[in-house]
Amino acid sequence: MLKYLIGFMIIISIPCAVITGNTAALTEAVLNEPVNAVELLIYLCGGMCFWGGVMRIAEKAGVTSALAKAFSPLLSRLFKGLDTNGKAFHAICMNISANMLGLGNAATPLGIEAVTAMKEEEGCTDTASRNMIIFTVMNTASITLIPSTAASLRLKFGSSSPLDILPAVWITSAAALIASLTAASIPYLGDKEK
Repeated sequence: MLKYLIGFMIIISIPCAVITGNTAALTEAVLNEPVNAVELLIYLCGGMCFWGGVMRIAEKAGVTSALAKAFSPLLSRLFKGLDTNGKAFHAICMNISANMLGLGNAATPLGIEAVTAMKEEEGCTDTASRNMIIFTVMNTASITLIPSTAASLRLKFGSSSPLDILPAVWITSAAALIASLTAASIPYLGDKEK
């Protein structure tokens, strides 16, 4: 569906530019924006590599185990039936940590690892389990303590104080997580099974 929407916007922009007399602006955008996109990619790539490496070092240094113990009381209530010493639980903890630091790109491989481990641990085949659904919701609407990617972008585009968005980020991310977890948990309220 998205490819049709984007295709429609590209096709409609040409007649709109001709009608409004903005063909020069359209031509400039077509020629300059791909270059800007590549520059932005390179700018963000360094930070993503750095934080992804930090997350892997933290995992190898045993920080994962410490985080799993810290998150264990809360997450064991959310992820019923998962072994708190298992691979899935550790990947979930690392994913949540990465998301809290605003490192969505570093969190993605950890999220894939968590879902794969849950699939093995829970013996799922084609259908997502309750834990997978709750995890996906938590991954999508996570609490962000330090929005590093957003701060990097704000700094790149000239913000003098890129972290002045913190209160808004904290409030909206907490509200989104609470609302999403509530909505995702409603179908399972009567479930007694793990």
